[in-house]
Amino acid sequence: MNTSVIKQHNLSTFFEDATKRIWNENRPLALTGIALLVSLAITIIGIFVDPRVITGQPAWLKPAKFAISLALYAFTALWMLSFIDGRQRIKQIIVWGIIVTLWIEFGLIAMQAFRGTTSHFNAETSFDMAVYVIMAIAVVGLWFTCFGLAGLFFFQNLKDKAFSWSMRIGLVGSIIGMGMAFTMTIPNEFTNVGTPSDGSTIIGAHSVGVDDGGSGLPIVGWSTEGGDLRVSHFIGLHAMQAVPILAMILATIGVADNHRLRFVIIGGFAYIAITFLTYWQALRGQSVIAPDLATLSALAVIILVSVLGVILTLRQPARYGFGDA
Repeated sequence: MNTSVIKQHNLSTFFEDATKRIWNENRPLALTGIALLVSLAITIIGIFVDPRVITGQPAWLKPAKFAISLALYAFTALWMLSFIDGRQRIKQIIVWGIIVTLWIEFGLIAMQAFRGTTSHFNAETSFDMAVYVIMAIAVVGLWFTCFGLAGLFFFQNLKDKAFSWSMRIGLVGSIIGMGMAFTMTIPNEFTNVGTPSDGSTIIGAHSVGVDDGGSGLPIVGWSTEGGDLRVSHFIGLHAMQAVPILAMILATIGVADNHRLRFVIIGGFAYIAITFLTYWQALRGQSVIAPDLATLSALAVIILVSVLGVILTLRQPARYGFGDA
């Protein structure tokens, strides 16, 4: 058995090691993640003490969800950056880009919740429109930080090939998931929302075939009546956590290095394929809990191809030491 980087970061030591790395690598970003978790606690209190409802949900539920998501992005990015040697200037640009855009995004969402109105798609007043535009610019900035992270991993090989590719594929999946959100933010044929020039006060939507704010799944709020673009956005966004976790699990259970690399590639691309599948499903106005035959058939193809890949991989002789560059 080799002693590659991924073996040093298996699940049994992951949280202890990650905590040390998160604090030592870049304290401003670590403090940002911690502050977002504190903000989460505050928004959870708001859910219970503030009776107001915005688009069918408690006013502070959206800030709470974003606090979780943004804190997770901050800690994940910080953990990933700890594996990059050198390139300090680029790393600092990425770190401060993340810090600034996260606080702009969360701060404006929380402010609008405090005001009792929506943050996304809101063009009711010139002030609301300005808030939405600033948020959109911040999101684009955050998207580019993900490009920056991916670029660092494509230009540097980690000692362990499977772990290295899990980072690359995971970040590409997150870039795709973030990009899918742009469908929500502008008037288009799917969401069927107008523009300020025609008097509309809402200039974007996440639901397809139904209005935003209808019946949805608990907590996440994904529509149970029509398509919802947030499903693919959520799945894709968290590829940067899911695929590296897969690599760590495979290392922890002692999968051979050459098999582990192929499993990471198979799992990563299956994950991205499911992201595209749920995006396609939403664009057809179909709820994630009510897939039709076409959706189920596409899912079956993804599963079949993945299983075939696993079988072909297992037919190859196991090799250790393969993961070392």
